[in-house]
Amino acid sequence: MTVTEAGPRSVPPLSRNRNYHVLWGSQLLSELVSQLCLIVFPLMVRAATGSTPLMGAVAAVIAAAHMAANVPAGVLVDRFDRKRVMLVCQCVRAAAMASLAVTLFRGHFSLPHVLAVAVAEGLMGAAFDPAEHAALPQVVAESQLSTAVARNTSRRYVATLLGPAGAGFLFAVDPMVPFAVAAVLLAVSCVMLCFLRLPRAEPVREPEKAGLLADGFRWVLGHRVIRPTLIWLMCCELFISALIIIVLALSGENGLAPGKLGVMMTGFGVGGLFGAAVAGRLHAVLPAPAVIIGFSWCEAVLTLVLALVPTGLPTSVVLGGIAFLIPTAFTTVMTYQLTVAPDELRGRLSGVVGLFAGGAGAIGPLVGGLLMGGGDGRTSLLIWAGGLAVVAVGTTLSPTLRRFPTLR
Repeated sequence: MTVTEAGPRSVPPLSRNRNYHVLWGSQLLSELVSQLCLIVFPLMVRAATGSTPLMGAVAAVIAAAHMAANVPAGVLVDRFDRKRVMLVCQCVRAAAMASLAVTLFRGHFSLPHVLAVAVAEGLMGAAFDPAEHAALPQVVAESQLSTAVARNTSRRYVATLLGPAGAGFLFAVDPMVPFAVAAVLLAVSCVMLCFLRLPRAEPVREPEKAGLLADGFRWVLGHRVIRPTLIWLMCCELFISALIIIVLALSGENGLAPGKLGVMMTGFGVGGLFGAAVAGRLHAVLPAPAVIIGFSWCEAVLTLVLALVPTGLPTSVVLGGIAFLIPTAFTTVMTYQLTVAPDELRGRLSGVVGLFAGGAGAIGPLVGGLLMGGGDGRTSLLIWAGGLAVVAVGTTLSPTLRRFPTLR
């Protein structure tokens, strides 16, 4: 029996739901490591090679590995115990980070080793995420789902607040320190997951694996509402992931020290954290189409502002404004997806969505690095603001997104 099948009296509030807190905390540590890696991998490659395109490429490798594994990971999540999948993923990630920390501690830098660890991080993160997403409706009631999703968005921004700042400061101490810290955090996440209790799911019959894979694609791509949201999510991930690389490289152009860079990037985390704090309330009072369309236009305008302000504190403030809007928009989309998807398809839903969003996330850093390699940061930001304006126009003209269902 799942939580949503239990009687109303048996459903605890989220504040007293132990399984929800275990799931929330373990994913927070996972996302903290991901945010740490997002900054420290490019910093390390830039310091070792001096190449801006390689800096973008290593971030793209993580995203590409994540993208490639998303759909197979979704099948695994729907076929096997979700708790075990999460435990295996965190153990492998911890071992990979520890190996890189030891190598750097010995004074060696190997680009193939760095790329191998980046691939492991992307692959295992791809399997962990759909398992956690699919497990969420198993531990909270359907009436609490939008609140839980809104609270879950705060993890990304707590991680974004602490991860980039921590990456800059830890990297300034020694390049191996961020990877050692990542290994420890992942080990703690493993310990937390040992205390997670999920309801026993109905066993999945044993059809052909290709059939399981096709079922996921068929259901997601055949859904008239989810299908256009995939395109919208791809565009958002493409521009946001590239934006981070452009800002990082622009800061390097201006000679910003790693510690100051970390402080500047915390603006993104602070804005997202405040946005997550009010996402549940905004989701409850705003129509879903207003959230999605308004988000698209605001991101375009704020990126234009980002191109005009000086690097440093003004950049941090604008990044915070961009991040503030993300939780409400993503809460609106994710609540709808998790509500309409059957439990036996939730892993594949997350995998297919992750494939599309991850593909855009893989292209974004690479394109951002190439843009910075062929021009200056201000021009790149102006180009990106124009691209976001095109996305906003397309969102406004989409009949499905203009009539996106509002779920409370």
